[in-house]
Amino acid sequence: MKKRWIGLYVENDIGVLARISGLFSAKSYNVDSLTVGPTEDETISRMTISLTSDDKTFEQAKKQLNRCVEVIKVIDFTDIAMHMKELMFVKINNCSTQDIDEIFRISQIFHVNVIDYKPETVLLECVQTENRNNDLIVLLQKCFLNRIEIIRGGGVAMEGLSITEK
Repeated sequence: MKKRWIGLYVENDIGVLARISGLFSAKSYNVDSLTVGPTEDETISRMTISLTSDDKTFEQAKKQLNRCVEVIKVIDFTDIAMHMKELMFVKINNCSTQDIDEIFRISQIFHVNVIDYKPETVLLECVQTENRNNDLIVLLQKCFLNRIEIIRGGGVAMEGLSITEK
């Protein structure tokens, strides 16, 4: 079992997202993340799907997606260079002055933005790889036990030109 990423170009039409997610549900494929948005062509949307699976299940999923009428193109990111980022917001509550100083140090080290602030609460915006966001969560949970709220928006991925950043 390993983490997999698929990019899809699909028709930007009502019900396409439901049919694609329904395909995964019907086959009992577990989706870790699904992000969808418009492309430069308003009639086409781009989906980024993350799943954890074995080779056989992953191949079946790709074949099923290629059979969908609304799917224009399937991109398997397994063996190609890609760039992936995930949006995450982290709110840290009940902060002391020392906590806030530590949060600002951590934000500099992890290259995340402090986007909102009150005397006892700090809101971070993180646009990092999934692994880097996971590392940040581990650190914040250690430092600010039971005082953080996390919202993750799912990843987006695009074929790389020459390097891989996962």
